[in-house]
Amino acid sequence: MHGVKRVRYSREALEAKKQKEQAKLKEYLSLNDDVLAKRNAGDWSKDAFDLTTRVLHANAEFYTVWNYRRDILINSIFPNSSPSEVHDRIGDELSVTTSLLKQHPKVYGIWNHRRWCLANIPDGPSDTDLDGWRKTIWNKELYVVEKMLDADARNFHAWNYRRYVLANMPMKRPAQAELVYTTRKIEANFSNFSAWHQRSKVLTSLWEGGQLDPHKSKEEEFDLVKNAMYTDPGDQSVWIYHRWLVGAGNAYDILQREIASIQELLDEQPDSKWCMESLVFYKRLLLRHHARQLSEADRLSLTQECLRLLTGLQDIDPNRRQRYEDLAADVKKIN
Repeated sequence: MHGVKRVRYSREALEAKKQKEQAKLKEYLSLNDDVLAKRNAGDWSKDAFDLTTRVLHANAEFYTVWNYRRDILINSIFPNSSPSEVHDRIGDELSVTTSLLKQHPKVYGIWNHRRWCLANIPDGPSDTDLDGWRKTIWNKELYVVEKMLDADARNFHAWNYRRYVLANMPMKRPAQAELVYTTRKIEANFSNFSAWHQRSKVLTSLWEGGQLDPHKSKEEEFDLVKNAMYTDPGDQSVWIYHRWLVGAGNAYDILQREIASIQELLDEQPDSKWCMESLVFYKRLLLRHHARQLSEADRLSLTQECLRLLTGLQDIDPNRRQRYEDLAADVKKIN
């Protein structure tokens, strides 16, 4: 790797390093054999539980062991514990997964175990406050996942988990607050596709719930995405979000306006692949959905412009030449 100083080992040091790695591998394989033997024997003891902890710290992707760990909790530990003790045990499990996530932030098994923990929080702390423990832990989860996204804003595992938390927490967080959060993440990094995706989910929910005027807020979104386009026209996530905003292309005026805006950007960035691809995409929508509003000369002009752009794309992006040739054939069929 660039910038990493190479270390030269003596023959003796290499041999010692090799023996150490072999010893670790031998120990790990022995742990695997032990934990699988206990699982197959239906052993739900504390020793078996502690063994799963050791194995998962060595290999957090061992999904069978995560399942075995949950079996021990469900069949042995929880039935013999008070609600308060179960609550504390859930807290311990979340702490274990937090520690593992710091080393392995994109391992499915860790995130899945965390979801399982949230689903098994007992009622309490009292008969008059049955959701108290749940509220506290779920609110903390939102804080934890925000810290994970501060460390890696594009960790899709963390974004998926965030959606799960927001959708299921006992006291729902206002969707407007999540819109503010995605704005902050996007403005920090326009290439954060996960944040754009989350934004589309939040906006859809707000529109369907009547909490935002679709027309007004979409215009604000077009302004936001236009700023992102001009900042980094080579970023794919921005263009995908723009296509989501345009939708099926039923709004003739919006299509015409956005085509003109992208053309302005292409005039400044004549080799922009995404500008060219988007112009072809939106002009094809015009030809497909608004042919009656176009004169024969306009339709011919749009067809010729699409073919010219697709020829240019073959030169700029030769690895996808066949795709552009197929699109050109499709354009000819439309007209």
